[in-house]
Amino acid sequence: MKNKIIHDNGHYKKLGFKCGLEVHQQLLTEKKLFCRCKAVLHKDKPSTTILRHMRPTLSELGEYDGTALMEFKTKKNVIYQLYNDSICTYEMDDTPPFQLNVQALDIAIEISLLLNCSIVDEIHISRKQYLDGSIPTGFQRTGIIGIEGFIPVNNKEIRIIQLSLEEDACREVSDIGHTIVFKTDRLSIPLAEVVTYPDISNPKEARECAEYIGRLLRSTGKVRRGLGSVRQDVNVSITGGTRVELKGVPKLQYIEKAVAIEADRQKALLDIKKELRLRGISKATFKSEYKDVTSIFNKTNSKNIKKAIKNKEKVYGIILRLYANILNIHTQAQYTFADEISGRVKVIACIDNLPNITYSENFGDFGLNKKEISELKKLFNYKTTDTIVLVWGKKSDLKTAIEEIKIRAIEATEGVPSETRQVFKDGSNTFERILPGPDRMYPDTDTPPTPITEKHLNSIRKNLPEKLWETEKRLKKLGLSEPLIKSLGISKYLKIFNKIVKELKVKPSIVAVTLQEKMKYLERKGKDVKLISEDKLYQLFEMLNKQKFSKEAIEIILTFLAENPKKNVKDAINKLNIKPIKKEEIKEIVEKILLNYSNTKKEKISLNQIMGEVMDIIRYRVDGKIVKEVVELKLQK
Repeated sequence: MKNKIIHDNGHYKKLGFKCGLEVHQQLLTEKKLFCRCKAVLHKDKPSTTILRHMRPTLSELGEYDGTALMEFKTKKNVIYQLYNDSICTYEMDDTPPFQLNVQALDIAIEISLLLNCSIVDEIHISRKQYLDGSIPTGFQRTGIIGIEGFIPVNNKEIRIIQLSLEEDACREVSDIGHTIVFKTDRLSIPLAEVVTYPDISNPKEARECAEYIGRLLRSTGKVRRGLGSVRQDVNVSITGGTRVELKGVPKLQYIEKAVAIEADRQKALLDIKKELRLRGISKATFKSEYKDVTSIFNKTNSKNIKKAIKNKEKVYGIILRLYANILNIHTQAQYTFADEISGRVKVIACIDNLPNITYSENFGDFGLNKKEISELKKLFNYKTTDTIVLVWGKKSDLKTAIEEIKIRAIEATEGVPSETRQVFKDGSNTFERILPGPDRMYPDTDTPPTPITEKHLNSIRKNLPEKLWETEKRLKKLGLSEPLIKSLGISKYLKIFNKIVKELKVKPSIVAVTLQEKMKYLERKGKDVKLISEDKLYQLFEMLNKQKFSKEAIEIILTFLAENPKKNVKDAINKLNIKPIKKEEIKEIVEKILLNYSNTKKEKISLNQIMGEVMDIIRYRVDGKIVKEVVELKLQK
């Protein structure tokens, strides 16, 4: 069974579909956000490691955040890999923050203006709790820069709630059982977070909106590129449900499918709620009980439980009254409600060897024999309307596991729980953590407010690049294809393209293809095109405009310039002997070639064959169209 994406907008309208984005993009700065460490990533071994344990703290209002409490239940040993050149005592929470990185602030203001946001008068840094260990301090420092902007997507405006400037978290290396390992090089690299309103009306539009924001950010030339430099969180809800966050979707092509699957998952959960209510089950009427059932399985043949017994682990069971067949209901194509429960057990109780649970309807397939099943049913006073869930592992983890099974079963009576969920390549998702609440944020008393003066703002406005949608509109008027418009609109060559097209009489499509496609092609062939300056690119088209060579020679001239960075275009023309050839000379060459076909019937002489022989002689010295005209004329005669 496969997940299918429904492309009918009426389907999502009927669901009451709502979707918003949180796009996180690393900024291209020399230093980190709140210290003076270099913003670099490492592939080598760490300088050292440290071990820490996280615990929740009260907010300013004297309350605990639900996510923080959930993470505390996991009892994780958090190991940090440290690097001497990119980590200091600030990241390890032993030193207060330094002054806010001004370079990062300027980039964030520029992006905010390109998103049509209003800029705040003063930046107030807040702390956002992260107790999963990804930030050693237990919180992320973040500040709002711009508010209430918009971008045009699909001929409508997608509103922007805010752009925040914040520090990035660690990179996860591994997460096994109660031990999680983080690499700290990425920690505190400046990050821009763009948050939209839930104005997105279908999964396709979610992908298009994320793509547009990503391209707008890259168009500045001041953001980092590469794997992990940009991450998209997608917030999805339907009528009757609640907001669910699809966390850190790494690639744009995953978004559409992931959003469609999540909308249908929420619909399935609402159907489960409806069925449970028909059975008379609510949070108030929910009934269950759990027991240690290890003794029943002393001689079991069930592979997973047998292994647990051998490792001196325990088996616990919990009966969910009136839940018969509920765990078998599909919430995603390859997942059932049982997987919703299993995900909670895996993350919160740290029982991460799957499968980690089994249940009544699956006992036979799981290897339980009739005697074991009978003893379980008798022990729990089982009725056919009930279901029994088994879980195995270390005794210290099982009470947490049983509690989570109970919590998730009760949540099913209320519909869709607010969660953060991890997305896989196929678009499916699984539980990651409880969705953070408002108690997660509180003021950072270590960082004074940073004013943004009108003078400072005007200096950035003065040098603000053209807005992406204006650039694309202008490129479209020049007759460029859609792929060229999209690539050139965010290209580092856009500036020199504009200059060439404005000042020289060269066909815009030739310039765009050269700068976007030929340069990339040469780079893939191992040529260092970065050595070709903008001045040389301008000179290339200036001499093409003066007909010093044909457009067929562009590629070999660029190759020459990449291999000989101290040479210029004139040197390339002389060295490669690609001075233009006169039409009369072409006629003479064609006539000589046709002499070899004097005994061949006219209808058997191929235009392409003659063209090929001529171009072998004068390649790069003339436009192929001119050669074709000469050959056709000679063949007619």
